[in-house]
Amino acid sequence: MTFDKTIPILRIFSPEKAEEFYVGYLGFAVDWQHRFEEGTPIYMQVSKGDLTLHLTEHHGDCCPGSTVFVATRGLDGFYEELAAKDYRHLNPSIEVAPWGDRLLEVIDPFGNRIRFNEARDVVI
Repeated sequence: MTFDKTIPILRIFSPEKAEEFYVGYLGFAVDWQHRFEEGTPIYMQVSKGDLTLHLTEHHGDCCPGSTVFVATRGLDGFYEELAAKDYRHLNPSIEVAPWGDRLLEVIDPFGNRIRFNEARDVVI
C-alpha cells in the first residue's frame, strides 16, 4: 500500500468568509466548489502550491475548531506576504515552537488553526 496525499477537511459556516480568509488573505485558489442544489451546503477545494484543503459546510463531515499541521519551507516569505495585506481579523507572527522549529499559526473565521511549521534545519 502507498499513500499519495493527505487532504484535511475543515468545517466552515460561510463560503464568503471562507473565501475572504483562504483566498483573499492566505492566497489560496478555489479549485472547485460543489452543492447538490441551490441553497444546500457547499463543499470546496482550495490550494496554494502543494497544500490542498477541503472546506465544508456539511455538519457531518468534521468538527469546527480543528488544527492542521503543515511542514513548510520559506516561512519568512509567507509571513511577509501576509503582513503586507490589510486583514483586520488576524496579525500572526513567526514564533519559536517548544520543539525548536519556527511556527506561524493562523486561525480561520471558524476556529480552525493552521500551523505552518518550518523545521530549524531548513531555515536559510
